[in-house]
Amino acid sequence: MTLFTSSALLLIAVFFVIIFIANSIKIVRQYEKGLVETLGKYSGTRSSGPNILIPVFQKMIRVDLRERVIDVPPQSVITKDNVSVIVDAIIYFQVTDPVKVVYNIENFALAALKLAQTNLRNVIGDMELDSTLTSREKINSQLRVVLDEATDKWGVKVTRVEIQKIDPPTDITNAMSKQMKAEREKRANILEAEGLRQAAILKAEGARQAVILEAEAIKQKQVLEATGEAEAIRQVADAEKYKVELVYAAIHNGNPTNDLIAIKYLEALEKVADGQATKIFLPLETTGVTASIGGIAELFKDFPIKKEIKPPAK
Repeated sequence: MTLFTSSALLLIAVFFVIIFIANSIKIVRQYEKGLVETLGKYSGTRSSGPNILIPVFQKMIRVDLRERVIDVPPQSVITKDNVSVIVDAIIYFQVTDPVKVVYNIENFALAALKLAQTNLRNVIGDMELDSTLTSREKINSQLRVVLDEATDKWGVKVTRVEIQKIDPPTDITNAMSKQMKAEREKRANILEAEGLRQAAILKAEGARQAVILEAEAIKQKQVLEATGEAEAIRQVADAEKYKVELVYAAIHNGNPTNDLIAIKYLEALEKVADGQATKIFLPLETTGVTASIGGIAELFKDFPIKKEIKPPAK
């Protein structure tokens, strides 16, 4: 064997060794799991990082564990009240068991898509149009539960389902727009009428309160005036009484005669009777008054009585 032949064989051997080593080392990424098959049979799951396999006898299937999206294309769905609507949805899922997702289902994405379309028809078919348009969260929740239960044996977790849009027919949309406009006008009229009603009530209440306050003011004024007049009358009466008492005391201390007492007594009676009282109580002593009146008669009998008093000449 020549040197050239030996070198060629060595190079070929090195080449095969390099290929063998390259095929025996498999790199698994952080978000992946590697399923190893030995002679076509599952033999283990490898984690992220470099993994050594036996070429020809073993091979690796990488499974992506990241959350992924399946876009459900728009489809026509008939509601419970026989209205055809166009529904578009999105499914979010994540692989939880790489062994099941590889060996229990051939094409998970296609299977999940068909399952979502079927269950979307079932869920919306049990609802009326109004409920369908206002219950997207309910539809999302029901679809997620159904799909999650169905895909559990495939090693997949359906994290959420989102309804992107629900489009009713054009005539239904126009009718709904008219209905919404009529409802808004109705609410506006009701609010306007309620505002006018409240304004009228408040205005009437204000007028009533004003009348009550005015009447109360008049009443208070009359009460105060009456109280003031009564107090003035009482003070005048007390003053006159006090004056009479002072006169009586002065006369009594000066040892007056019966004639003087009678005259002062009559003057005091005239001033007391000049008040506005309806009743006058006179502390009379019958014996003394009779004697005083007799004295007064004796006092004036010597004076001539003029029949006519003329004013003095100018």
